[in-house]
Amino acid sequence: MGMKTLYLLVPLAPLAGAILAGFFGKLLGRTGSHIVTILGVAISFALSVLIYQDVQAGNLFNGTVYTWMESGGLKLQVGFLIDPLTVTMMLVVNFVSLMVHVYTIGYMAEDPGYQRFFSYISLFTFSMLMLVMSNNFVQLFFGWEAVGLVSYLLIGFWYTRPTAIYANLKAFLVNRVGDFGFLLGIGLIAAYAGSLDYAEVFAKRNELATLTEVVTGWPLITAICICLFIGAMGKSAQFPLHVWLPDSMEGPTPISALIHAATMVTAGIFMVSRMSPLFELSDTALSFVIVIGAITCLFMALIAIVQTDIKRVVAYSTLSQLGYMTMALGASAYSVAIFHLMTHAFFKAVLFLGAGSVIIAMHHEQDMRRMGGLRKYMPITYATMLIAALANAGLPPFAGFFSKDSIIEAVHLAQVPGAGFAYFCALAGVFVGGLYSFRLIFFTFHGKERFREAAHDAHHGDHGHHGPAEPHESPKVVTVPLILLSIPAIASGWLIGTILYGKWFGDAIYIAEVHKGVETMAEEFHGVFGMMLHSITTLPFWLAVSGAATAWFLYIVRPDLPAVIKQKSGVLAIILEEKYGFDRFNDWFFAGGARLLGRGLWKGGDQVLIDGVMVNGSAGAVGWISGLVRLFQTGRIYQYAFSMIFGVFALLTLWFNRA
Repeated sequence: MGMKTLYLLVPLAPLAGAILAGFFGKLLGRTGSHIVTILGVAISFALSVLIYQDVQAGNLFNGTVYTWMESGGLKLQVGFLIDPLTVTMMLVVNFVSLMVHVYTIGYMAEDPGYQRFFSYISLFTFSMLMLVMSNNFVQLFFGWEAVGLVSYLLIGFWYTRPTAIYANLKAFLVNRVGDFGFLLGIGLIAAYAGSLDYAEVFAKRNELATLTEVVTGWPLITAICICLFIGAMGKSAQFPLHVWLPDSMEGPTPISALIHAATMVTAGIFMVSRMSPLFELSDTALSFVIVIGAITCLFMALIAIVQTDIKRVVAYSTLSQLGYMTMALGASAYSVAIFHLMTHAFFKAVLFLGAGSVIIAMHHEQDMRRMGGLRKYMPITYATMLIAALANAGLPPFAGFFSKDSIIEAVHLAQVPGAGFAYFCALAGVFVGGLYSFRLIFFTFHGKERFREAAHDAHHGDHGHHGPAEPHESPKVVTVPLILLSIPAIASGWLIGTILYGKWFGDAIYIAEVHKGVETMAEEFHGVFGMMLHSITTLPFWLAVSGAATAWFLYIVRPDLPAVIKQKSGVLAIILEEKYGFDRFNDWFFAGGARLLGRGLWKGGDQVLIDGVMVNGSAGAVGWISGLVRLFQTGRIYQYAFSMIFGVFALLTLWFNRA
């Protein structure tokens, strides 16, 4: 079997599982559906490991598999680019997807849409693999839109719930805004480079850097990069296109882990890294990227500290971590961004799946105010979530420490405008990250057992059905994926020397000579243990510890204080609880504006113009003309004779006047 066939099998195996479970789910039954989809993803993961080994041996691939169409010298193709950046993404996507597939057996056991759910998550895996393996912009855009479509289907999976329908529509519309910019960027590349193949476009990058965009007069390369990044802002939920991600928690928990932690939201980070040869030519674009990342990192983390829904805390945490990755991109530290993407995929998947495990134990209750003291009932879930929280807070020796610390250092060394502001946001975000991570742990697993006194008559959670039964540890199909994901959540950061400073990505990532941040970091790196020892003397470490200690004091020592602080904070607490008013503004301006526009079009366009003028008006005009004609059609011969004489007289008068 040739390598090209292996490359093809990687995305096609999950696709086959999705088709079988989707079209023949009733025939296969529940067990058959999860077997075919898990087998498809397992094959894809095994092949990814083989391809990774082949790439490590120095065998790269960049070629066309199928030419779809050709128009005026512009080729639209399906092709694969297999290099270290691609295989890193393939391994992360397939491993997390495989764990989520297994976890889903336990989480969705009672759901009537079981087969449909497995079909969707397998289809999502196929779409994501097509995106990361593409060697041209057409296929990239196909994968980009396909993951958006499947995420729409998954967020609205429980389509009988109005909140789920609202959430998936919101996600779809916000992503369309970002995709409009993305499509403009691809259009500019097609127009000026005359090709949509990565290699050909990158080969012309210096030529593109000398051109200006005809309509606006902007430097072309800046326009292209900013348009592409607007696409990333939608997909990777960056301010102000972040509003869809917290609401997407309406979908079942497994997709929160798969889409909103490990894969889809990181598509924008991957895309900018892949486009590094273009971004490196525009400091304006890099400055825009780093500032947007900084705003997202800090301001979304602040919202996490006031959330009470366990999944929404993790969702805002994801937004903040995506902000860190985006800052790394703006600092020209693309490899550091991908490294954090990888470590984050593992520990955030644990947090989401752990939250799902808690939700199962609490009979689909998601409000942390109705939890507490769950540690002794759920020891495995607690241990794995504690590991993930330590990694999320950026404490050594956990994976998040190595990648987050590297980002902070890269931003500190960055030379682009806005780097100082970004550095402040990165440091402040470390303290807030420690606070919200341990607030979740202490609020949920420690302290008073609030679930005993909680009234279960309110409608909460994923399914909305409750019971006062004793919480218990989740079944093995839930806990085993948690344990397996916890291992890389601890240890994947220890690969820092190889991934960041060992030429792991080779030529897949390009950094201009003027941007020396990563090069300087490599010179200062003295091994994993050296980095951990040095961290004890640095500000980020003590900020993270301070955040965790603050959470301990507020939620263990003095659990009465958070309510007092909230009361004293006044307008600040309201601003955070209202999420800075973005949702209200969007509802008023866009949804309200659309309603006003719709009403105006209905009243003015439909009733007045179409019904009044075109339909009733044309009927009235015909009636008026027919009434006029009827005056002359009387049936009397003398009247017709008079009309003929009058007509001849009029014609003769006109004739003689002309003559």
